[in-house]
Amino acid sequence: MAESNECFNIGSTVTCKTCFNEDLQGEVLAFDPHVKLLTLKSPSSNGRSATYDIHMVNLSYVSQVTVMREAAGSPLPSLPSLNLSKLSNRAKKSIDEKQRLIEAMQSGVSPVGQKLFLHIRKTMEEVKWAGVSILVMGQVIISPPYQIENVKEQKEGKESNSKTLPYVKKLVDKFHQDQQSLSLNNGTSATPVVAEVQPVSQ
Repeated sequence: MAESNECFNIGSTVTCKTCFNEDLQGEVLAFDPHVKLLTLKSPSSNGRSATYDIHMVNLSYVSQVTVMREAAGSPLPSLPSLNLSKLSNRAKKSIDEKQRLIEAMQSGVSPVGQKLFLHIRKTMEEVKWAGVSILVMGQVIISPPYQIENVKEQKEGKESNSKTLPYVKKLVDKFHQDQQSLSLNNGTSATPVVAEVQPVSQ
């Protein structure tokens, strides 16, 4: 068996001697050290120059591997540096948001409130929970039961934008229209029919 700590660079040319005493030579296309699987590309056995033979070699069944030629090529370009501070802030923001959602659900937020929250988030990014109320852009608050008349300007929030309140009201109105249409299509809002039974005279 070949050494388990072997490492093969993509593009190198190697020769393998299998347990059947067969020699395979080819260019390394891929190598997975965890399962010891080596993928080689060799000239086609049918003689066609436009095609290749691909060999999947399990190194557990190989007695010897020899690197005939190392891959020749320019070094890989350096990767751009990551803004770790920005990534950390985004992760913290995401965790905080999910924590607020959990707290809101534990506080008794209705399914309608949860759906409305997600509906608004599709359009506006700055949406968060304030207890069981939905705070949008720090300017508009939607209180239970989350109807259009429950959409109010947040007095203690950011400086108000005159377009934010009417826009959020439109989103809430559309949400409830969509919910109503969905209920009608599913037949959940249909008025139940009660048959009146008249006494039959003998």
